[in-house]
Amino acid sequence: MALHLVALLIGAVLDLAIGDPHGFVHPVRWMGSFIERFQRVLARAGFIGAGPRRERIAGFLLVSATLGLFGGATAALVVAAGAVSWQLQLAVEAVASYYCLAARSLFDESMRVFRALREGSLEDARRAVSMIVGRDTASLDRAGVCRAAVETVAENACDGVVAPLFYLALLGPVGGVCYKAVNTLDSMVGYRNERFVHLGRAAAKLDDAANFVPARITGALMCAAASLPGFDAARARRVFARDRLLHASPNSAHGESACAGALGVRLAGDAVYAGVRVEKPFIGDDVRPIEPEDIRRANVLMLATAAQALALFAGAVEVLRVLGCYPG
Repeated sequence: MALHLVALLIGAVLDLAIGDPHGFVHPVRWMGSFIERFQRVLARAGFIGAGPRRERIAGFLLVSATLGLFGGATAALVVAAGAVSWQLQLAVEAVASYYCLAARSLFDESMRVFRALREGSLEDARRAVSMIVGRDTASLDRAGVCRAAVETVAENACDGVVAPLFYLALLGPVGGVCYKAVNTLDSMVGYRNERFVHLGRAAAKLDDAANFVPARITGALMCAAASLPGFDAARARRVFARDRLLHASPNSAHGESACAGALGVRLAGDAVYAGVRVEKPFIGDDVRPIEPEDIRRANVLMLATAAQALALFAGAVEVLRVLGCYPG
């Protein structure tokens, strides 16, 4: 088996075992800090606030610098470790893979919402869900909190789990780190508001491209995961086929639609962001009212989807390697 696939398996186990310890140094935080600082450099250089054309150039420079720095640093670290020993290279690649994955963190943070709904107050639940969603949560009722948490698990099954697995398996740790850089850029500047509509254009378009294939794989695998007891695989496939493009993003509704169908609940709909109500279509069928237990169920689907994705991607790359179609 290719060394980077062994590293990926180790990284996946580490992610499930320990997740992202709070307060622990994480490369994504370094990415965020660099993105903020480089924006200030671009502003001082006259690229930001100087018209659409210069801001789009600034966005391209921001993306190029972030990918170049973190992708290049990862490649250099892997090569340097390999020059010492294959064991050190394996360790470095395993840690890089671990940092790129977020299944355990997604599970832990969403289950805090579940526990707050079951054992705490509505205000506790609103506070817990505000840590994992971008919408305003102060006015959410219990059903709204449940819906927001389930949507987060379903949507982030792609960019937090399946997409990193895809790029780690296909391109190794450099591919995984570059994907996380693109995802971080999009989360920070990829907004269609007055401030970022031009500056964040390159990041948003690249994130759409990077997630195009993984998002569709996520939806398909989540439909397959719905064959587990307690879910409805036939409805998951039907809702996925019908609602997977009902989102402003070309990628975000694939996991949500499959999850909504599997659970028999209705997700999405209008939401409030920074005090502004945004109209969004519903996804799924209102077969029954959503409930806190659906957060746990969504996590079961997410973890089953992750296991299938890991097996699929690692298996495909290994077959290609044996056939001589893949280096390593």
